[in-house]
Amino acid sequence: MLLDTASLYFRAYFGVPDSVRAPDGTPVNAVRGLLDFIARLVQDHRPDDLVACWDDDWRPHWRVELIPSYKAHRVAEESEQGPDEEETPDTLSPQVPVIVDVLAALGIARVGAAGYEADDVIGTLTARASGPVDIVTGDRDLFQLVDDARQRRVLYPLKGVGTLQTTDEAWLREKYGVDGPGYADLALLRGDPSDGLPGVPGIGEKTAAKLLATFGDLAGIMAAVDDPAAKLTTAQRRRLYEAREYVAVAPKVVRVAADVPLPAFDAALPTGPRDPAALEELSARWGLGGSLQRLLAVLPR
Repeated sequence: MLLDTASLYFRAYFGVPDSVRAPDGTPVNAVRGLLDFIARLVQDHRPDDLVACWDDDWRPHWRVELIPSYKAHRVAEESEQGPDEEETPDTLSPQVPVIVDVLAALGIARVGAAGYEADDVIGTLTARASGPVDIVTGDRDLFQLVDDARQRRVLYPLKGVGTLQTTDEAWLREKYGVDGPGYADLALLRGDPSDGLPGVPGIGEKTAAKLLATFGDLAGIMAAVDDPAAKLTTAQRRRLYEAREYVAVAPKVVRVAADVPLPAFDAALPTGPRDPAALEELSARWGLGGSLQRLLAVLPR
């Protein structure tokens, strides 16, 4: 089981009231909410391995160089040396280091890579895995990794993590008319304002799905632009031709990496805390109470 950790702690932050606080009055709603999410996931799905995938760089420069608008609206402050600072609610930012410390004390693997997003870590671990993979994320971008033959599916939270949409190829085809790799092409053509991806002007989701159904994939669509006999409307042909520079670079931005160099780590779901003393101290300091106990109670014995 691979967790898109930031996606989940953002959801926890907005889903749990900020009246949930540590003894000193500091909000810990994201921390406790994430622990409750993980406890529910472990209880319901019993994964052998669990990895909290991490954004070491939420807006990699190599993606921005290709499409400058990529996530630009989320930048709080640009940085020349390291990752840009992401616009984050004031009371969420201080909770992230607490999450890091609690995961470490629990012994839950937290894996990131310099210059890459959590999506790329997930893509790489999914490519490496020899058995079934469940990806837990509130980010539809990762639908591109769905693959029934290799038992890759996305568990998409609809309400907390108690109600999860199981996204497999049948669901994707019914909803969007595409398979996993086809979803990346669909997103690229349609665009995604939440990620600052412009898409091809005038090509919405339904048109993109029809074009993919007709021509197979993005390469097939662009080949059709140069084929006078291909069944494209005049407007579609013009729009795609005018967007060819964007279409040439967008796949590298939209598709998650599958070959990220990752540090060594132990993915096995812990049977108990790695550092009980540190965990006890963190629990007392931050008032983690029932949320932590519920997670400890569902760990395998």
